[in-house]
Amino acid sequence: MSDAVVRTEEWRRFSGTLLGILIVATAYYASGRIGLLLSVEVDGAVVTPLWLPTGIAVAALLWFGPRMWPGIALGTFLAIEHLATFQIADAGIIVGNTLAPLCAYLLLRRVGFRAEIDRLRDGLALVFLGGLVPMMISASIGTGVLVATGDLAPGGFWPVWSAWWAGDAMGVLVLTPLLLVVPRVRMPQDAYRVAEAVGLTIAAGAVAFVATRSSLSLLFLVFPLLIWSAVRFQLAGSAPCVLLVSVVAISAATNSLGPFAGHTLFEVMVNLQALNGSAALTALLLSALVTEQNNIREEIERVCEDLAEVVERLAPHGPGD
Repeated sequence: MSDAVVRTEEWRRFSGTLLGILIVATAYYASGRIGLLLSVEVDGAVVTPLWLPTGIAVAALLWFGPRMWPGIALGTFLAIEHLATFQIADAGIIVGNTLAPLCAYLLLRRVGFRAEIDRLRDGLALVFLGGLVPMMISASIGTGVLVATGDLAPGGFWPVWSAWWAGDAMGVLVLTPLLLVVPRVRMPQDAYRVAEAVGLTIAAGAVAFVATRSSLSLLFLVFPLLIWSAVRFQLAGSAPCVLLVSVVAISAATNSLGPFAGHTLFEVMVNLQALNGSAALTALLLSALVTEQNNIREEIERVCEDLAEVVERLAPHGPGD
């Protein structure tokens, strides 16, 4: 009887893992299709300024552990198959796109990263150990495969590498915080807070649209809204705003609108990634800092209340007590 229970539990665990892998692969492929809608061509190679699948991959590994890696590999295969007929050499891209999130996961676990991102150190870890550093792996292997197969001239290695790396890193910085905070989001009970959140979302979308389509240099206007969202709502407010600003900015950049008009592709990519990177860093780090300070204040208040109770118990009572 116990053997049957063990086998049932093992089968349940296996089926759960298999379902998780399929969900990750589907989400990876679907988000890749969305990312390709905003793709650009750099020296004949198709790259996107915001590769959302990397954000999904890192979040999935943080949630469910490294056993989800086949889902990342399968999703990458489907994304490549969508672009062109799969070739043996493309297996290198699959390896790179799988290794990079795995490396991010291992580095984050190594430093004690908390998915709540409620400490400044968690925000810094996600930026550098989750995004900027490990995504060099996928960019290096992927661009190397293109050069080795003759699909990319050696002289185009660094432009494509930088675009590939920036797109993968932005996927982590922009999408992973949003995915990590979604399970913990609760609708505010205060009607004023709800109205403020709605107003913030509308204002962020409107300002981002105007700033990215005006011929004037108004991109800096998005930062007061990002600061507002981080201070008032922490990650639950700032993460959606960053994603909104990034998507609107990428749409303008890929269509050469507003401040992105009249520039070379390289200049457009530099300006775009400078905006996206600065927006993500501002929102993520400020949210983590505010959350950490709020937690410290609440802990101090809790300790003071406990201390007051102890003092009240120890205080001598008068004759009439």
